[in-house]
Formats: sequence, C-alpha cells, structure tokens
Amino acid sequence: MQQSAPLLLSSKSINTTLLPVIAISAVIGLSACQQPPDYNNLSGETMGTSYHISYQLPKGADEVAIQAAIDARLQQINDSMSTYQNDATISKFNRLAKDTPIIIDADFSHVLEVSRQVYQQSDGAFDPTVMPLIDTWGFGSTMTVERLQSPPSAAEIAKALALVDFEGVIQKDNTIYKTKDGIGLDFSAVAKGYGVDVIADVLKNNYQIRNYMVEIGGEVASSGVSAQQQPWQIAIDAPIEGSTVSERQTIAAIRQPINNDNKMHLATSGNYRNSIIFDGKHYSHTIDPTTGEPIVGGAPSVTVAADSVALADAWATALTAMPYAKALATAEKQNIAALFVILAKGVKVDDAADNLDDWQIVQSTAMQKMRADKKP
Repeated sequence: MQQSAPLLLSSKSINTTLLPVIAISAVIGLSACQQPPDYNNLSGETMGTSYHISYQLPKGADEVAIQAAIDARLQQINDSMSTYQNDATISKFNRLAKDTPIIIDADFSHVLEVSRQVYQQSDGAFDPTVMPLIDTWGFGSTMTVERLQSPPSAAEIAKALALVDFEGVIQKDNTIYKTKDGIGLDFSAVAKGYGVDVIADVLKNNYQIRNYMVEIGGEVASSGVSAQQQPWQIAIDAPIEGSTVSERQTIAAIRQPINNDNKMHLATSGNYRNSIIFDGKHYSHTIDPTTGEPIVGGAPSVTVAADSVALADAWATALTAMPYAKALATAEKQNIAALFVILAKGVKVDDAADNLDDWQIVQSTAMQKMRADKKP
C-alpha cells in the first residue's frame, strides 16, 4: 500500500537496531546477531514501507512457507485497500458515482468498522474521508512555508469539507455505497495496524507461534517473550525534528504487561517530522477534519495501546489530529491508554528541543495503569 501521505498524516520511519527494546516512535527494527537459534527474523516490503518479525520458530516449521503465507495475506489486504492499486476495491469505490454499491471483503469490512468506531468516539477527529482537505492544503509528501503564506481560501476549504463525509459512506451487509459524488476513502492511518494484526493471526492460527514481535512502519504487536526470555519492550523516541537513526534518543519504554494473554498492541503517531513554524505558530502536517485547518498545538508524539493494533493505529492518529489538551481529555473520556510526548514546561515551540530535557511525558490514567511497573 504505497502511501506517500498517510491519512491525517501520522509520521513514522524504520531503523535496523535491536533487542529486546525496540524504538517505535520514530524508528524501529530488528537484528538477528544476538538471537539464539530457535528465534527467527523475517522482513519484507508492504504498504509503502517494510515489515519486521521476530518469532520463536516451532520445531519442524518451514520458515520459507511462513513468510510466503504472510506475504500472500498482506497482498490480499493491498488488493482490498491500497489506493495506489487501480484495481483495489477501495480505488474502485472511490471512482464510483453516488448510490452505486460495491461488494467488499471481510478485511475491508473490519477496517471500516474500526474506523467508524474511532470516528464516532473521537467526534470526527479520525475520518478516512479526509483526503480532499489534504489535497486542498497541498500537504502531500511535503509541507512548505510557501503554502502557509498563501493558504486555501475559506471557499476552497468549505468545498473540500463538503466531501469529508464519513456519514455518507453506507454499508449494507457486504456492500458499501456513497451518498454523494466525490466522497472517497483512505485507510492509510489504520491499514498498517491492521496488517500487523493479520500477520500476528497468521503466526498464531496457522503455525501455533506464541512468542513473536511483529512491526509494520512503527506499529507493533507482541506476544509471549523475546529471545532473552523476557517480556518485549517497545522504546519511545523523543520527537526531535530532523533526528536520524544514529541520533535518536529514547525517552520512555513500554513493557508488555504480564497478564493472562501476555500480548501488547501499540501504535505511535507524530507530527514532528512534518511540521513548520510560521508567524510564531507551530503547524503540523496533520489536518483536523472537523475544522479543515492544520493542527496548532497538537502533541508531537502520541503512543496508544489497545485491544488490536488497528484500533491503536486509528486512535494514535485521532489524538494527533487534536490540540493536545483536547486529546488528553478525549483519552481520559474514552479510557484510551495513551502516552503523549510534549514540550517540557518553559520550552517554546521555536526552540531547538534537541535533547531529552526539552520533553516531558504525560500519560492517560489507562496508560499509567498499564505501565505501573515501569517508570516513565
């Protein structure tokens, strides 16, 4: 799913370091060099990024067959939901005229259901029909000061907002249709998370693998223990603009809870790699679909833990698409386990903010409970 400009524009990238702490906010990765023989690593390309998997190889298992099964399953998702495939179901839907139904598969239906849940509970901050606004602002793969110097007019924004209408996507059984011409869907802020869930299902259900860590583009599912026989830990990077793999700084770690299922599902969304300071205001690359304007005052980085990675992915994006105070209040209201990385008190948005002292962590109540055994 070759997404150059993710829905609501969450920001993540990949690195190749490891173990058992994995950076997720800006970078994440794996290395086999320190793993015992019974743990295996797989990697591949999907959805415009790459996936990385570490798992305990069952006796007699064929790792080539495992990777083939994973790739085949991911291709099914792309065939359903890639806006970069003209023959994908979502692309066909986006080209349809209003009131014209199209049959959707189970993957599409599930992602649509997750999207609608977060759309409703976030009061529209997460909206997979937001792309007309992204196009209107010119916030594709890059964001420039020039666009803010000559922003869209009120009339242009209103025209785009009229097409941001998730309520206008109607599902009946295994079909969907739109109620007005021009409405389109883009699942790029939830599809990577769903892809992680799908890979985890392949490992669990097809090969009875219980110890694994799966990552796509910074979204993570883990289960059981790592090669060191310890619960997996995911490291959160400080949202330093312009940071690279070698320069990243870890500001927190989220340890997989030890509970009945020994699983964790995480996603991180951030504005800091696509943001600009203009006229004293810090504009993110994220558009608020309820106002049609770029977010000002949003949290630079938000990490969410949820019952599935798809749900965590959607909520991380939704909370990024709100001013920070509203995002924290929403996380509390909806009992979302969220970890926000924001500027420390006294640090201004136009300061360099290039070391750990420039940042602070704020956790929702649910995240505090989840991390009760791990200090921020």
